[in-house]
Amino acid sequence: MSASADTRKVVIAALAGNMAIATCKFGAAFMSGSTATLAEAVHSLADTGNQGLLLVGMRLAMRPADDRFPFGRSGEKYFWPFVVALMLFSVGGAFAIYDGVEHIAHPGHGEHGSRYWSYGVLGVSLVFESMSFRVAWREFQVLAKGKPWIQAVREARDPTIPLVLAEDTTAIIGLAIAFLAVLISHLTGQAFWDPLGSILIGLLLAVVAVVLARNTHTLLVGASADPEEQGQALALTEAVDGVDKVTQILTFHVGPDVVILAMKVAFKEEMKAAEIEECINEMERRIRAELPLMRKIFVEVDAHGDGRGVDNARKAWASKQAAVVAPNGPT
Repeated sequence: MSASADTRKVVIAALAGNMAIATCKFGAAFMSGSTATLAEAVHSLADTGNQGLLLVGMRLAMRPADDRFPFGRSGEKYFWPFVVALMLFSVGGAFAIYDGVEHIAHPGHGEHGSRYWSYGVLGVSLVFESMSFRVAWREFQVLAKGKPWIQAVREARDPTIPLVLAEDTTAIIGLAIAFLAVLISHLTGQAFWDPLGSILIGLLLAVVAVVLARNTHTLLVGASADPEEQGQALALTEAVDGVDKVTQILTFHVGPDVVILAMKVAFKEEMKAAEIEECINEMERRIRAELPLMRKIFVEVDAHGDGRGVDNARKAWASKQAAVVAPNGPT
């Protein structure tokens, strides 16, 4: 994860674009009677509401810690994206499927006006969605830090930017489906293709919503920090004078920007309590300076920890260091 990725900018850009697009699509759907265009209008309306919910979550996450929420409310950035996934499935996907099936079962119902309204608005919407996608993609590249996009999505601890990117990608694909459905229906004179496009858009939204809900569910349950970040924390700790070795390391993302770090550490046998206390303070200073997300650090003196997390963290850090030394890999 990267703190330099501008999550708020991505959400606001998507909100502005979807609000304008939804208005235009509803107008075109009314003028043309196109079921696929109406499905896309509801899709954009759902996306507009979703961006609003993401902003609510970001706002609530800024509230300071208190007695009720001693670790702060950064987890709001996990809860609201999960709600967004549910909204995308129910409001977007389910409505589009229902409306498509309804128009297939009752052909001719609601068809009127010129299809050129749909062509025009779908084309303009594609331009706006592409602009929103471009903003989200740029920030996602910052978040990915050079990793393949599938790996970056899987390892992302802030679901907001991947979620907006997924919505924009789905919107572009949905627009293409709607355009083809309207065009084929227009050229063949068979009304069946238009509601079929609506059903396909609904299925697309449902699949994307399930994937997003699954990823966000993992974060809600409790995901660890990046293995490389754990490895860096381990290396920083073992570099402190007086530390023998780390015998266990556990991390927990309370939210995208708050990590709890818990370690069991073996110290030199001759050290006194005051020296151990100063040693712990020093390791905390070093870790917070290099890894500011690890705001809550808990250290237990234990030379016989079960070793959980240590090997994976050490391997991940060694792999990263090797990649820095030889960025082009072996020849």
